[in-house]
Amino acid sequence: MPLPPLNDQNLPYPDTMHPVVVHFVIAMVFFAYFCDIVGYLSRNHRMFEVSWWNLVLASVAIFVAVIFGQIEAALAQPYPAAQPALNWHTINGWSISGILVAITAWRGIIRVRNPLKVPVTYLGAATVLMCLVCLQIYLGNLVDWVYGLHTVPVVEAMKQGLVK
Repeated sequence: MPLPPLNDQNLPYPDTMHPVVVHFVIAMVFFAYFCDIVGYLSRNHRMFEVSWWNLVLASVAIFVAVIFGQIEAALAQPYPAAQPALNWHTINGWSISGILVAITAWRGIIRVRNPLKVPVTYLGAATVLMCLVCLQIYLGNLVDWVYGLHTVPVVEAMKQGLVK
């Protein structure tokens, strides 16, 4: 079966999907972290429940984001200057996926054992996750705003051989 034709952004669909999905994941992870911190400081256990469900949804949605990211990265045909940022973005994205699922599983165990408390060690691990997410945001911004992958001017320049 032949592949559908690519548009002026080198995509088989109207616009990039990875950023759309990944922004939901980022928001859910940030909000879960915020709820855990607020719940810990205020001793409001209801915030832990909100955090839990955000982590569960984020753990599912991140794989959708990574799959779209992989498809779009393959279609981007990155030029050499963009390749290192894209490679690090890919490696960090897969790493975050695994870490997020592990932290969600750990959070689930904590929730079963005592839904009214979150240990400081968990909050420390969640802080590391937040740092990785911030790094990922930076790398994604490089790929999009600096190197312009999937933007019409860069795709056109690549087709004309102006970008090497």
